[in-house]
Amino acid sequence: MSLGRLSPWVRALRLSQWTKNIVVLAAFVFALGDQQQHEDWHVLFRALQAVFAFCLVSSGIYLLNDIRDVELDRVHPTKRFRPIAAGELSMPTAFGLSALLLAGGLIWSALLAPSLLLVVAVYVLMQVAYTLWLKHVALVDIFIIAGGFVLRALAGGAAIGVKLSPWLLLCAMLLALFLALCKRRHEKVMLGRAEETNPVTRHSLAQYDARLLDQLIAIVSAATLVCYALYTLWPDTVKKFGTDRLVYTVPFVIFGLFRYLDLVYRHERGDRPEHILLSDWPLLVDIALYGATVLGLLVFARGAV
Repeated sequence: MSLGRLSPWVRALRLSQWTKNIVVLAAFVFALGDQQQHEDWHVLFRALQAVFAFCLVSSGIYLLNDIRDVELDRVHPTKRFRPIAAGELSMPTAFGLSALLLAGGLIWSALLAPSLLLVVAVYVLMQVAYTLWLKHVALVDIFIIAGGFVLRALAGGAAIGVKLSPWLLLCAMLLALFLALCKRRHEKVMLGRAEETNPVTRHSLAQYDARLLDQLIAIVSAATLVCYALYTLWPDTVKKFGTDRLVYTVPFVIFGLFRYLDLVYRHERGDRPEHILLSDWPLLVDIALYGATVLGLLVFARGAV
């Protein structure tokens, strides 16, 4: 099969959104400095397999979403170019591929760990409910998105047998809420400017108010910073990793949130968080420095014991 014929299939899987599944590796990364854990390449391989399982099921859900919203996507200024909406991929074919991906992800999870299968199954059920109904309920929709990130973090822990700190899970949820709120604000503002000529393609947007979204973004971004700072200095965290120097990573989190807010409000971006995280150089450098600092601090703390 030629590359030209493969292209619609590849685009329908939304490979760029697989970046969300990197959250699955959080359990492995933060277990590196845990003095009670003994991580090796075998454990990393298990964590990477969990990421792959989530990539399979997430692409399966994206296909279901595109099938469900095909008529709305066809009148959307950008979504009309999606393979199913554009007629490049038939709905029966897309449905069959979705079923194959979902089954593959669930089977792969079962082979890794029963607890991982449970987490992935809950994620699939939640996303199916979101696709069919909950995406049209304001506020509930963004909490479903945030819950998906928490489940990703839990999946990483289930795959390698590591229990994540409730503080870290709370940080993941708050950060996901922040990104989802920014995305909803962008959609509300952009579609609101052309609402006389273009229909609202997400029913929940009509239930949102831009000023309310601005206030919620301010609340959640502040809560994210406070929560992460408390996590780095929490006695259990210091005892677990043998260091209180994780607090040195707080400036990177502050800069990342500030930069993202700058992109949302000054550059009118925010509709595609996965694209921003892969294309904005200041954010990429900040994330790289944050990751290097975390790994360096945790490995150093473990080696100092």
